[in-house]
Parts: sequence; structure tokens; C-alpha cells
Amino acid sequence: MANQTVRVTQIRSPIGRHDDQRQTLIGLGLNKLRRQRELEDTPAVRGMINKVRHLVQVDEAE
Repeated sequence: MANQTVRVTQIRSPIGRHDDQRQTLIGLGLNKLRRQRELEDTPAVRGMINKVRHLVQVDEAE
């Protein structure tokens, strides 16, 4: 069974947000609107996504 991945898309700007949320987006590889990344579905990545859930959209990748 292959590793599961999630597709994360930035849908909102980090302008006016706390610096730690901005750094979390950079850690996920997102720094511009509508940029997408496919990331391995790990507890660490899920925690980062949860921290900025109001700025990103998450889809299950195949």
C-alpha cells in the first residue's frame, strides 16, 4: 500500500495574520494564493494544516 498524500491549496492571504501562521504556510510550501502542494499524510503535516485551516483547502490526493 502506497503512502497516502493530501493536496493542500492556499485559498486565503496571510496578510494581517500572526507570524507563526505565515511561517506554517511557508513550512507547507505555500506562499502565494492558489499554490498547491501534495504532501505526505503524517500527523505532523496534519497538525500544520490544522493550524492554518482557515487559509487552506485540503483534498485527498490519489
